Amino acid sequence: MPFPAACAPPRPIRPWSRRSDCHVSVYDGLGRLPIFNPDDEGERTPSQASALIDAVTAADGVIVSCPEYAHGVPGGLKNALDWLVSRDAAVGKPAMLVRASPRSLFAHAALAEIMRTMSFALVEDTALEIALLGKRPPEVDKILSEPASQLAMHNAISAFADFIRSR
Repeated sequence: MPFPAACAPPRPIRPWSRRSDCHVSVYDGLGRLPIFNPDDEGERTPSQASALIDAVTAADGVIVSCPEYAHGVPGGLKNALDWLVSRDAAVGKPAMLVRASPRSLFAHAALAEIMRTMSFALVEDTALEIALLGKRPPEVDKILSEPASQLAMHNAISAFADFIRSR
């Protein structure tokens, strides 16, 4: 089952894909999306936005991980979600939120509310938080390779896959 990650660095996603019945794809096009404009929907939808919409539509579920800026959701991620608002891509789509910092409480809550409003089916009882705030890539790799992190990622993706299957 493919899971495009809407906003996540590739390194943290790789360990999750070790489950044989799951395939994780990383969407890395946030920076290339044009600013959402409802006048550009339909036949005028930019190709970059269409690629995002198609990826979310084709996915069995969506994993979203993002930083918190000024107690909010980063503009690039919000822009991507805006491109999905008037589409069926999000309706009933299983989604899981992941945090890389225990301090990202405001963005996490705001993102959950935005995604519920868009009718994503958020898995509420599965949480994955691995403290990576301020870490450089070698440190991130080391933390993610630790047995406790590996177990946390495996448990979260397994619970999310079960959530998807139960729908």
